[in-house]
Amino acid sequence: MKSKCALLTIRDLSNFQSYDNLIVKPLGGLGWECEFVPWDSTLVDWDDFDAVIIRSTWDYQQKENLFFKTLQAIEASSATLYNSLDTVKWNINKRYLLELEKENISIIPTRLYDSFDFEIVSQLFSFFNENKLVIKPCVSANADDTYILEHSKMENLRSVLEGTFSRKDFLVQPFIKSIKSEGEYSLIYFGNRLSHVLLKTPKNGDFRVQEEHGGTLKAINKPESSLIDFGNKVMGTIPYQCLYSRVDVVRGSDNYLLMEVELIEPSLYFNMDPKSPQMFSEVFNKWHG
Repeated sequence: MKSKCALLTIRDLSNFQSYDNLIVKPLGGLGWECEFVPWDSTLVDWDDFDAVIIRSTWDYQQKENLFFKTLQAIEASSATLYNSLDTVKWNINKRYLLELEKENISIIPTRLYDSFDFEIVSQLFSFFNENKLVIKPCVSANADDTYILEHSKMENLRSVLEGTFSRKDFLVQPFIKSIKSEGEYSLIYFGNRLSHVLLKTPKNGDFRVQEEHGGTLKAINKPESSLIDFGNKVMGTIPYQCLYSRVDVVRGSDNYLLMEVELIEPSLYFNMDPKSPQMFSEVFNKWHG
């Protein structure tokens, strides 16, 4: 008799690129029957599953309370949730970046705010000594509500920014030029094992590296040892054991900088490494066994 595994997903993936279908066959070969389940469905008996893996739940930030209600129901059932609810609670708010900075992880310089003040945000150009800044919610995904700020154009965005951030906490960072000139690296781990590395680059005239925004992907078969060392160092500071982790990194002026650690619903880009679906499945099967 096969064990049952639910793969949590968004109801409509038509506007997204998801590669989670690539793990269904190797999981099946290890005795797992997989079913894609909309994460916001209220008709699911989670006790029907042995395991639930959060995957492409890419609208959770719009329904955060419901998302946690679903995860709490899963944790209260007989199914095992991957990654755990405690991991999600820690990772969902980008305030965790400041915790990692205290552990000697180099992050993009970051200022966090609970409420929006146009004058205070405007002063950050001189604070960071930069002419371009990035502002985004502390709870976000898919570059939603993320803006590039230029001092000379701030007044034009005033009403948009006040409307977007008046009721949510947010962060402001200097815009890292290498995102456009080089791109953003993603190091993908299953358990504590590095699976594969890719470089995501935005399309001309954009800064967003996601495929949905026109970004392109490139497998990095021989990543720099310093990049691997940085990723491993980040992994060593994460306070939870995770089935899957994605460490997103950019190159600073003299070292690598952490953009984000994605532990909730990152694309794991199984399409970029033909061995990764099998590796993921074996790590999962060992963890659950």
